[in-house]
Amino acid sequence: MSIDGGAPRLDIDRVRELFDLRGGSVAFSGGGFHDDPYPRWHELRETGPVHEGMVHELTGFDGPAYWHGLPEEGRRHFSCFSFDTCDEAQRTPEVFASSPETVEGREIDISQISVFNSMLAMDGPRHRRYRSLVQPSFVPPRAQWWITSWIDGTVHGLIDAFVADGRAELNIDFCAAIPLLTITSSFGIPVDQALEVRSQFSNPDRMIEILEPIVAARRAEPQDDLISVLVEAELADEDGTRHTLSDPEIYSFAILLLGAGSGTTWKQMGITLTALLREPALVERVRADRTLLRAAIEESLRWEATDPMFSRWVTTDTTLGGVDLPKGSVLHLCLGAANRDPARWERPDEYDIDRPAKPSQGFGSGPHICLGMHVARAELFTGISALLDRLPDLRLDPDAPAPEIIGLYERGATEIPVVFG
Repeated sequence: MSIDGGAPRLDIDRVRELFDLRGGSVAFSGGGFHDDPYPRWHELRETGPVHEGMVHELTGFDGPAYWHGLPEEGRRHFSCFSFDTCDEAQRTPEVFASSPETVEGREIDISQISVFNSMLAMDGPRHRRYRSLVQPSFVPPRAQWWITSWIDGTVHGLIDAFVADGRAELNIDFCAAIPLLTITSSFGIPVDQALEVRSQFSNPDRMIEILEPIVAARRAEPQDDLISVLVEAELADEDGTRHTLSDPEIYSFAILLLGAGSGTTWKQMGITLTALLREPALVERVRADRTLLRAAIEESLRWEATDPMFSRWVTTDTTLGGVDLPKGSVLHLCLGAANRDPARWERPDEYDIDRPAKPSQGFGSGPHICLGMHVARAELFTGISALLDRLPDLRLDPDAPAPEIIGLYERGATEIPVVFG
């Protein structure tokens, strides 16, 4: 990958390898699942909001499906499918914890560098203290900082690479690159290392090699970027003692944010574009009135969640949705099913940007609601709006296969071939 005339040039074969839901590491989250899961999830919900078993097994998928909370062998597994049960579980972390350590009375070991030793797995006051360090960088008023610093230049640089061609494949060549280059750039990671970062999340030693010189440089001379926010942040312990983050804490934070920042928004952008491009009249409505684009994005978050399941660990014997859950069991929250609960939305299987606005589970809820949701919205709006501005008569390529939405625990579009001009 190199920079040529301001436009990011990526190794497209490597991008396809890392981001194609059907292959590589993504396949282990159910990338081989091509069916529509929603009819089965409706059936399950209609017979009760909570069922014993794992989402993929209850859905009828018997392929590899590793994900948050899976496989966790030796524990009983339950899954919930209604909006209310998913929302309740996320809003009561004292009963439904974010990691098994809480159930077992152990604390997260922050000296061990891993995404699972970060705030993702914390609950209670400790989670609030750690989240508060970076929350100010992700609030709505800071969205323009992200757009000006990283998003806008990346978006237009990518369009520059294909605008003269009259055709493009948007999912991998456009959608996948935007959040990846945005989040890595915000950490001061050179463009030519961005794809390596994407491929090395499970290799903390290599991630440290990439991050260590950047952290050292920012400790010596902070800049206006996210890694400097972490370097300069002060954490207050329970006794009120304040200290800066250790290098291991920064590395775990970075791995979490780099993974989350590059792993979901590209899929949501592809899903939103697929939903719009399937209806040419809708594309023209949104092109003429950009307030409708915000509605289109929010509806895509409801209609097709990119990561439709997350898990919680049950800390005490309890009952949810009329089902007894024993302490130590794992509860899988099927957010995709929750987002199409007919008790909350009429005609839930339809993509309808004109439906009355209601919060969905697209970014989750409760204390662990997605930290980067406002940045994600900024990336989605900026990226799609730029396509509408610069690509007249944007439409699906009639001579290529239409995009499909596939996957189980990671859902997204296949190729999105378009023509324009």
